[in-house]
Amino acid sequence: MSRPPKCRRVEFMPAKTFFKPAGVPASELEEVLMSVEELEAIRLKDLLGLEQEACAEKMGVSRPTYHRILSAARSKVAEALVEGKAIRVEGGNFEVVMRRFKCFDCGNDWQLPCGVGPRGSEINCPECDGSEVFRLSEDGRPMGCRWQKKQKEKEN
Repeated sequence: MSRPPKCRRVEFMPAKTFFKPAGVPASELEEVLMSVEELEAIRLKDLLGLEQEACAEKMGVSRPTYHRILSAARSKVAEALVEGKAIRVEGGNFEVVMRRFKCFDCGNDWQLPCGVGPRGSEINCPECDGSEVFRLSEDGRPMGCRWQKKQKEKEN
């Protein structure tokens, strides 16, 4: 008996989940089902151009597992393109990576999924609309260049 697949980390949830050839009604098309983590594997490698080791690390899987996910995803895209099938993205075994922020004006602490909302440097606090917002690391410490610059200003 094989063990259940490990939960994969995903930073991007697609807004569009159905793709089809133009000029053919969806009711007349066969579909290829692609999981969310397969789409993430393609995004990391083919869109962002990361090395497989970095992709595997971001998804929280081994490099061979990442390679199998990527190969399956590319095979499904090729099948849909060559055979004129639709692609539906849904399901899988994944968790969405969350970004954590803290406002140093009012102390508010909140989370947003990766890829949702403005970039960390452009975000304002949803409570007080303050701009002294910093992303927090997994251990709850502020991170980024803006925070380091702010610390140096306080020291001087």
